[in-house]
Parts: sequence; C-alpha cells; structure tokens
Amino acid sequence: MTKTGLVAASFLLLALAMPASAETYKYAYPNACADMWPAVKDTLANQENYAKVKIDDAKMNADYQPKHSVHVDITGTLLQRMNHVTLITQGTGCEMRVVSNYSGWGHEDQGDFKKRVDEALAKPKAAPPAPPAQPAKPEPTAK
Repeated sequence: MTKTGLVAASFLLLALAMPASAETYKYAYPNACADMWPAVKDTLANQENYAKVKIDDAKMNADYQPKHSVHVDITGTLLQRMNHVTLITQGTGCEMRVVSNYSGWGHEDQGDFKKRVDEALAKPKAAPPAPPAQPAKPEPTAK
C-alpha cells in the first residue's frame, strides 16, 4: 500500500471511529424539570452559539449543533455532529443529560452548554404581568 493510500485509510478509520466517541454527561439539579426547561430553551435560542435546533417540549429534549468560530483541527470541522439534551425527573429534582459528540480540540461543548444553562437559571425571572385593570363599575343611581 502506498503512503497516500495508508494516510487515506487512516483518515477513513478515524472518521468512522469519531462518531462513536459521543459521551453522555449527567448533571443533577435541585430544580424541577419544568423550571429548568425554559432555561434550556433560552440557552438554545442563542443563534450565536447554536444552530439546527430541534426542540420537543413534550419530551423535554432537544437536538442541536454547537457553532464554533474556529476549529483547531480539520477533523473537528469535518466531524461536527448533533448534540442532544434531555431533562429527566429525579425525585423532586431534575437530571440534565447532555450527549456531546467530538467537535475538535479546544472545544468542550457539554461544559459550555451546562455553563450557559446555569447562567439562564440564575437570571432573575421576570415578574408575571399584572392582571388588566377592571373597568370601574358605575355607581347605582338613586330612584
């Protein structure tokens, strides 16, 4: 086998092996999943960080692709894959499971995602809007 063929075969094997390198990262939170889901959706709504977002509200899971401005290596660019997040109720708390695929040296997609969700959870929640004012009832007239 020529050197070129050997190099090509090595890259092919690497390309086939990399999708298998996806790992599931589990993070436990004291919050209820119903309270966490808006923070996950808020995080994924940032178009500067995420693309190709597919959300399933009923199952509280989403598929997304992280955006990277720079890839250190060519395999990170070629092997960019979809990541997945799922919220699972654990007693009164919630477990966030992030399946993160290899995305190149210098990127920690699952850690960045968790940090952004934590920041969204820490944001003060907006006060619910005040109910609309009721029109004043006319005073009864004396007869």
